[in-house]
Parts: sequence; structure tokens; C-alpha cells
Amino acid sequence: MKKSLSLFISSLLIFGLITSFALAGHHKDKVKYVKYVPDKVIKEMIDQDKAKAKKEREKTAAIIKKIKEQKKKERENRKIIRFDVSKIKKPASPKVFKQVWHNPPVAQYLTGTCWDFSATSFMESEIYRITGQKMKLSEMFTAYYEYVEKAKGFVRTRGNSVFGQGSESNALIRIWKKYGIVPESVYRGVLRKDGRHDHSQMYKEMKNFLNFVKSNGYWDENEVVAHIKIILNKYMGEPPKTFTYKGKTYTPKSFLKDVVKINLDDYVGFMSTESIPFYTKGEFKVEDNWWHSKDYYNVPLDVFYKIIKRAIKNGYSLTIGGDVSEPGYYGEEDIAVVPTFDIPYEYINQDSREFRIYNRTTGDDHGIHLIGYTRVGGRDWFLIKDSARAARRGKFKGYLFYREDYVKLKMLTIMLHKDAVKDILARFKK
Repeated sequence: MKKSLSLFISSLLIFGLITSFALAGHHKDKVKYVKYVPDKVIKEMIDQDKAKAKKEREKTAAIIKKIKEQKKKERENRKIIRFDVSKIKKPASPKVFKQVWHNPPVAQYLTGTCWDFSATSFMESEIYRITGQKMKLSEMFTAYYEYVEKAKGFVRTRGNSVFGQGSESNALIRIWKKYGIVPESVYRGVLRKDGRHDHSQMYKEMKNFLNFVKSNGYWDENEVVAHIKIILNKYMGEPPKTFTYKGKTYTPKSFLKDVVKINLDDYVGFMSTESIPFYTKGEFKVEDNWWHSKDYYNVPLDVFYKIIKRAIKNGYSLTIGGDVSEPGYYGEEDIAVVPTFDIPYEYINQDSREFRIYNRTTGDDHGIHLIGYTRVGGRDWFLIKDSARAARRGKFKGYLFYREDYVKLKMLTIMLHKDAVKDILARFKK
């Protein structure tokens, strides 16, 4: 047994020695890096694909460039319908109108805030009429907080409220009641060096953000409003919490109360539509009435026009809103009239007006400030203070002359002081 064990151990030792000698003479491979050489055929095929793709991209870019150039050329050379105005007897200048006091016209530039410019101008005239004070107020303070309120509305309706640049004149009343107002001297609301208002990129950023909020269901109102304010502050600057005016310190609310001294409950809005009964109050159903105000007094067209004419003749100005997309809206000639090829004057009535509202050829395009009246050529003419570019194409920058036919057919709403319409308001049931 011992002999067998010794033999087994000896065998293992011999096997180990033989193995060691064998391994000692065996070649060991080592790792090294060499330059990759692509397969020539495959490389050739890949290069051909790349060249083909590049050629296709260049072809596509050329086609798109050509299409863009063509569209640009078409835009530059496009024609719009107008008419011969040589036989129209129109006012010679704003000087022939009996006017209410107003600040000089202000341009809205690249913004959709005509409602704000017209309503602010209206309130400036009202402040002078009531208190004798001449002051220039900040349009952009109101616009800033209207954007904030729209963002809140967007959240509260889970994205089913319109978030646009437009609004209605009575939005100013709502904003002033909640936030107050400031002079333009302490808040212009524009950071561009040239001082021109431009909300295009700002609005795009806010709209994209709110679309993201809606897509992802992020309905935290405080967070959403905070982000909207970041965007607003980036382009408009942050409105002041306190400021100094004529040596005294105010907040926007105390300035409204102690300096402006206007009773905001004294202002009323009217419309004229057959969609609801006359002499009832209802909603002006357009996108810019995004908060669905039902505070509009609805009256027949003859009463609607009577309110406008009587008010301005008695020293009350009005905000007025309606359609400015017609061939008779002719900025180069400083006029807005209804040409006979559209509809003869004698056919303008409640029905022709309603037909255009119904088929949307009359829309809620623009807000303006009606500040004067005269009569020329046997027709009523109204002096309009306008913030849009169209009012700067003619001789009288920022002013247009609206003839009575245009007002009757194309203007949709008005806002004015209730003292000008006491008898009309008495006809409404409380």
C-alpha cells in the first residue's frame, strides 16, 4: 500500500516537471492597437449613400428657397381691393371735428393689444372730463396683468380658455379694479432700445409654455403664473409695486383711488345683435371676450347708433370695437366707409348687419377710441384715434375718419360712461 502511494506521488511530480518544461517553451500572444482600415467596397457604398443624401438635401433646400422667394415676391406684389374715393366728400382734417380732449395717438407696433390702447386713451379723456387732470397712463401695466389673468384662466379651465393677445375694452375695468394703474412715466413696459412695443416673441414663448403645461397636465396655478411672469419680465420689465408721482409715494391701487379718482362701476358696454333679445344683457361671443363677460346691454341698431352720436356730441367719448378688414377701411385716405359695391347705404339695417356677424364677414378685429364728430357731405363722420399701423398710412398719423355707414354696419361694441345713457339703461329690467 505504501509502495503504491509512493509511486503515485512520483508520477505526479514527473508530470508536473514535464508540463512546466512544455509551458516554458510555449509562445504567449500580446494585445496591440492598429489603425482600422475600412473595407474598400463597403466604404465606397457608404460614401455613395452620403453623397446621394447630400445631393437630395441640397435639392430640397433649393426647392424650399425657391418657394420662399416666390411667396415673398407674391407678398410684396400682392394687390388688395380698394376703390376710387375721389367723389367721396370727406372731412379735410381732424381740425374740422368737434373733439373731446385726448392725448396724442400712441402706436401699438407689434402687439395685439389695441383694446388696451383704446381703453387707456378713453380713460385718460374721462379723467380729464371728470377731474380736469391731464395724465398719460401706462398701457402696458394693464396688458401685463391681463396676460397674467389669462394664464390663470388657462389653468382653471385646463387649457380650454383662449390665451391670445386680444381682449375687450372692459378688460381694463377688471384689471384696474384688481391691480390698480400707474402713469406711463413709471412703467413703459418695453425694454427694446428703440422703445417700440413688440410682443411677438414674448407671446410665442408664453403660448409654447402653456401648450407644454396642457400636454403634461401640470396644472399648478402658482407655478404656471410664476413662469409666465418670468417671460413677461424678460420682455416688458416688472411693474412697480410702489412709485413716486409728483413728490408722493403710491402703490398702483392707491394711485387709482387717490389720484385718478374714477368710479370704475360707472362704465357700461353695449352691443347690437339679434342673437339675444333686445333690452336684455348678455355675452359678447367672440374669442377676445375670453372670460365670457355677460355685461353687455343689447339694443337695436338705431338705438346703438343713437348712443354713439348723442354721446360724442354731448362731450362723452367712447371705446368702439369691430371689423377693419373691409375695402372701405382705407388708411391711405384716412377713411372708413362702405362702398356701394359692398352694400348700398339704404340697405344697411339690423338684418344686413346681423347677416355679416353670422357669416363672420364682420369680426371683432380692432378696438379704437372715438373722440370727435362732424357732418360733411350730408353724412355723419366720426374722428377715431387709432393705435394701429393702418392709421399711420395717410396724412393724419394716428387718426381716421369713420363715416356713419361703416359704424352702423361694421362696429360691434361700445363702452362709455353711464351718465350718457341714463334713458337707455332705464329701459332694461333690473
